[in-house]
Amino acid sequence: MVYRIHFTVQDLARTRVAEGPMPLHEVELAARALQGRSRPVQFDAWRHHARTQLSAQARMVLALMPAVGCSPDFLSPVRAGTVEELVEHVRGTPRERIRADLQETAAQRPSLPTWAHQLADDASLFADLCTGLSHLHACLLAPHSARFTELLAADQAVRLRQLLTGGVEQLLTRANPEWMRWNPPVLEVRMVNGADRDLHLQGEGLTLVPSMFCTRAVVTDGRPVAVSYPVTPDRHPGGLTALAPPPGRAARPADVSTLLGRTRTAVLTTVAAHQGCSTKELAARAGIAPASASEHASVLREAGLISSFRHRNSVLHSLTPLGRALLGTSQEG
Repeated sequence: MVYRIHFTVQDLARTRVAEGPMPLHEVELAARALQGRSRPVQFDAWRHHARTQLSAQARMVLALMPAVGCSPDFLSPVRAGTVEELVEHVRGTPRERIRADLQETAAQRPSLPTWAHQLADDASLFADLCTGLSHLHACLLAPHSARFTELLAADQAVRLRQLLTGGVEQLLTRANPEWMRWNPPVLEVRMVNGADRDLHLQGEGLTLVPSMFCTRAVVTDGRPVAVSYPVTPDRHPGGLTALAPPPGRAARPADVSTLLGRTRTAVLTTVAAHQGCSTKELAARAGIAPASASEHASVLREAGLISSFRHRNSVLHSLTPLGRALLGTSQEG
């Protein structure tokens, strides 16, 4: 069964890839992955560890976010911002919206917990649920935020290449071919929950949301409509076990040059300024031969300062969180 998402010319013009992380939306996808059984190599160690850390309030949220099936829309807004800002946004959800979302969810999920029906009228219960959202983020996503940022940067580099070389058509065709099929002017999204319906974007376009925890394709039927998909497959983490290194003093350019050498520092700063550049572009911008650029990129990659991945006939390079910390750069979001 599929969602058929219908595009107009205006929708194609307004289709885009999310610019940065959407923390609470990713929390929902992580909650679903936690309760599922797919991708055991990538997720089972993370699942085992996370289950031992869950608070009672976090378990309340999990009860509303099953591995498969719908959940109340107000809990996971598809929008950027800090976790604190987004949780406050959820806290401010009007009672009418809470009641309507829960009624819609209950119509599709008869097993919805009985206490959930009281959320619109019980302020204390709703406050516990919102606290659970913060706890769930801290448990499932926060320890891996640096890795998530790195994966998003790598995925965005691939999507930019697709957009430049093949336009929106290639973007929709190749974003997630296992679960999504572009049959102009309709994007067909295969659904594991048996849903079968037509969605018309009505000129608002579609937002594609790369995700570290999404294992298939997830349609968020809001405005604008969003479709989440797994980050570039060859860049997906083999296992979520490593924590981000603690922040340290930003290195000065002279320090970096002393540590890495002048040419290697130039390669690193070039990657920082041109995320997703190919080896050929890296060589041209750094003023060195392609073979030399490839050699220096290999050393930087082995040191964990950049990440490299193959896209068609090119190898693209992006700065890692460790590389950003060394250069003293930062990334919004």
